[in-house]
Amino acid sequence: MATNPAPNLTLLPVTGHSRTVREWLTTFHLLFVAVDPANVRSKWIVPTAARVLSVYEQSDARVAWVVAGDAADARKLLGRWAKDIMTFVDPDLTAVKGFGIETLPAIVHVSQDLTVVNAVEGWDPMAWRELTHELSRRMSWSGPLVPAPGDPGPFDGAPLPRV
Repeated sequence: MATNPAPNLTLLPVTGHSRTVREWLTTFHLLFVAVDPANVRSKWIVPTAARVLSVYEQSDARVAWVVAGDAADARKLLGRWAKDIMTFVDPDLTAVKGFGIETLPAIVHVSQDLTVVNAVEGWDPMAWRELTHELSRRMSWSGPLVPAPGDPGPFDGAPLPRV
């Protein structure tokens, strides 16, 4: 079950300097999808998650991937999405564990006060829909269609890789 992160938990972008969660949340909420490049379940959700994240790019939410791997892993798994959407790398799983995530993929909405508003581990279309509806309400934004034609069937997340 997702938990509120410590304010000093750092997130490292593929390109750029690491900053604390508190610094990343100064102006915007954070919506991220955490994925594991070594697990096929994360690969299944990339197109769906990219569509969802893209909907919120211009909203008052910062959108991102958190990849349980290094920059090369992120680029291999995400392809163009590693450039088009902010991507944090987490090879030692410090960030993933810092948010209390136990299985991947996961989608997490964090408010500016560092409170996890909602989180879903695995691909549960109705739970992702509920999360995006609440985010859209808070952002006064039109949300994505979840699930959409072509999305995979529901599946549980896979346990975190051992590091």
